[in-house]
Amino acid sequence: MPIKCHNRVLLLLACVAAAAVALPFVNVAPNRLVSGEPRLLWEIWPFMPVAIVMALAAAIALSLLPGRAALWLTLILSELLFVTLFWSAGLAATHMASAESPLARTSIGSGLWLWLALCLLACSDAIRRLVTMPAWRWVLNAQIWILPLALLFSGELNALSLLKEYANRQEVFDDALAQHVTILLGTLFPALLIGVPLGMWCYRHPSRQGSVFTVLNIIQTIPSVALFGLLIAPLAGLVKSFPVLGSLGVAGTGLTPALIALVLYALLPLVRGVVAGLGQVAQDVLESAHAMGMSARQCFWKIQLPLALPLLVRSLRVVTVQTVGMAVIAALIGAGGFGALVFQGLLSSALDLVLLGVVPTIALAVVLDALFALWLALLRRSAND
Repeated sequence: MPIKCHNRVLLLLACVAAAAVALPFVNVAPNRLVSGEPRLLWEIWPFMPVAIVMALAAAIALSLLPGRAALWLTLILSELLFVTLFWSAGLAATHMASAESPLARTSIGSGLWLWLALCLLACSDAIRRLVTMPAWRWVLNAQIWILPLALLFSGELNALSLLKEYANRQEVFDDALAQHVTILLGTLFPALLIGVPLGMWCYRHPSRQGSVFTVLNIIQTIPSVALFGLLIAPLAGLVKSFPVLGSLGVAGTGLTPALIALVLYALLPLVRGVVAGLGQVAQDVLESAHAMGMSARQCFWKIQLPLALPLLVRSLRVVTVQTVGMAVIAALIGAGGFGALVFQGLLSSALDLVLLGVVPTIALAVVLDALFALWLALLRRSAND
């Protein structure tokens, strides 16, 4: 009788993880500016490949077993392996620091990055199969990060090259974080103040939607660097003609053109979300509300807005994540943020400095996206209740 695979995703991930054994586990460099030398897993700990093989064999066996018990075991195994690999990165860096010179830098290798990603994918797939309620899925996905964050804040990973770079540039990092959050908030609030009324206007005047969306689509197709550059000359001329604007912080470079460009990019998703959200409310519902004596304002606040809110939140979610990423490019015109660290690292060929800007940007986008996912899950649950 042929063996049936009940979890092909887990089987595929296990096969890819087996191939990743040949990739570097960590990279060791004599200092922060020199490229590191790859070190394989068995070159650091000779016994670790045996443990990895046992974990992969267990994953393959679980992919062949049916039922929820196998899925729970898959989640537990993947999460334990993720935490172990996370902890082993700091342990390997500490080991290399004692074996090499004090200036040596140990960074995570491509093999370890791939294993961590595969563990997260296995956890996510198991949670998706186990739980159907979005709120509980969110909770199970969030708890994966409890132990890794505990290891991070306990100092177990301080020997890693990235955290050494953070320790050397903590004040610069804190300033970059504050600037990045300022760019994000300075984009979202004006975008909401402009996009929501514009979307409502387009919804009430369908004949005007074509021209509005044409303009917004054209703005969306302009490359971000080009749009930043196009705004420099007009703003510089405006400040020259009206010096009082300069005293208010307006300038041809820096935060002002960055915020204007990011707000323009944010308008298309927001306006589309408002129009689609309001448009999905059935006319029969509105007619019934009017027949009951509700005014147009009451219909909007009590019927249209609650029904349209999930789509509006999805649009705001897209805009938020998009802005976090595009704010990195804004550093080219002096807006600051994590992009300043990225481009400074590129200019000085310091990979750790580049990662010090890239990793927090990704983390910020993921955290904000997860918070919006929780918001949507709670909205869906309240709607069902």
